[in-house]
Amino acid sequence: MKKIICLLLVALLSIGQLTGCKSTEAVKEKDTSAQANALKSIYNGELEKNVTLRVLENDTAIEQGYFKQLIDAFNEKYKDYGIVAVDANMDQRSNLADDGPYGYGPDVLYQANDSIMKYVEGKHIYPIPAESLECFSKIPENAWNAYKSEVDGKTYYMGVPVNVQTSMLFYRKDMLPKDWESNWDDNKNKIPDMVENWNALYKYSKSIVDSGTGKYGYMRSLFDVYFSSGFLFSYGGYIFGNNNTNPKEVGLSAGKAEVGANVLLKLASVMNEECIDDSITVNGYSKIADGTYFATMTTPDVYTLFIKELALEYEKQGMSTEKAKAAAKENLVVAGLPMLPASGDLTEENPELIPQKSMGGINGYAISAYTKAPNACLAFVDFATSYEMIMKRQEMLGSIPARSDAAKAVGGVSEIVFNNLNDGNIVVMPSITEMVQVWSPAETFFTDLAKDAFRTSDKKYASLEELKSGLKAVDQQIYDAIYTLSK
Repeated sequence: MKKIICLLLVALLSIGQLTGCKSTEAVKEKDTSAQANALKSIYNGELEKNVTLRVLENDTAIEQGYFKQLIDAFNEKYKDYGIVAVDANMDQRSNLADDGPYGYGPDVLYQANDSIMKYVEGKHIYPIPAESLECFSKIPENAWNAYKSEVDGKTYYMGVPVNVQTSMLFYRKDMLPKDWESNWDDNKNKIPDMVENWNALYKYSKSIVDSGTGKYGYMRSLFDVYFSSGFLFSYGGYIFGNNNTNPKEVGLSAGKAEVGANVLLKLASVMNEECIDDSITVNGYSKIADGTYFATMTTPDVYTLFIKELALEYEKQGMSTEKAKAAAKENLVVAGLPMLPASGDLTEENPELIPQKSMGGINGYAISAYTKAPNACLAFVDFATSYEMIMKRQEMLGSIPARSDAAKAVGGVSEIVFNNLNDGNIVVMPSITEMVQVWSPAETFFTDLAKDAFRTSDKKYASLEELKSGLKAVDQQIYDAIYTLSK
């Protein structure tokens, strides 16, 4: 009898499970159908004819001529439809929320993921039928995730990844000491120690400053949160909780983030006071070119600007234009970030080393909800993210493609960046609107931290405890800006 009852219970449970599966699948089907219908209400598949698309692009892409090549090629392909893409002729940081409702905004915009995703809440941008794009399967999920959002209970992609942005080390190979292979390559791997770990780079920078030539080793504007925050992340700090989705938990002071802040303070001691403000960011191209700086940290998309400045410097020294360009490409090296000492002590000999984390972003295209030609806009985005145009963009700008096939074809630095992204060493900027409240408090802290390196008395951050307190204050300021001051 017990056996019969057990068999009946098993049968009933099995039926229940099968029924549950059908129900779940039906819900999924319904959700997918609702999502498809929502997208079809925007994109009907018929290209609008005789329309002008205003495209907001990156300033560097415009200055280096890539954007012109892009829109010329697109316009040629779609000339029979009368579709013309033009420069929106707006600042690359223009605010769609302000301009769009009044008809002044772009139809298509290229920006970082945090900038694009801030437009989701006010429904200023359209969701995109990502699966219909040629690039969809070529872009890894962790890049698409930067543009994933729930709208009315359904998941959509609000932008299309184009480039991976993160910090890289730029240095002058011809400014390495002549004896670096014998005295600055402890592991004999034929890579200079000063570009492999921060202890060696600090030591080398200090030796250059101590030489009294007016030159410097590593230089960077410390106030810049994008580049300085990675030192906090490396020792346990983070921006928001739950993988940067919970703004109620602010964690720049988490873990041993104060150790990372102390590393920055130590690095500032071998720089000049220009590290306090934006000076090094502005003059970095020329100072690297004329040999005043040995190295800096910046993003790969400005590679061509460094090459241009360095080539001009070589021309001044008497080289032909062709040889100057070749020499610039030979001597300007872009590498991954140096390793950090686990202890945080830049003077430690033979330290245990850990990877440096860095803030990163996924730059991409989005479509304005105020455009009158969404189908033509989608065609532009599909064209601009094609393999051919992404490779052209990389060639002209030195950017890191979000397309895996393009990144593999490029190799080198692109491979380093992709590995760092997959290993979690690139912390993608939060794609939530609360991120806008992070910049100002954090920038103020890093500015004050840099100033402390040049204070002869009354130093504010003379201990790790004081650095911890300073970072906790920043966390509170960010929280207050989100939940108190902005109300």
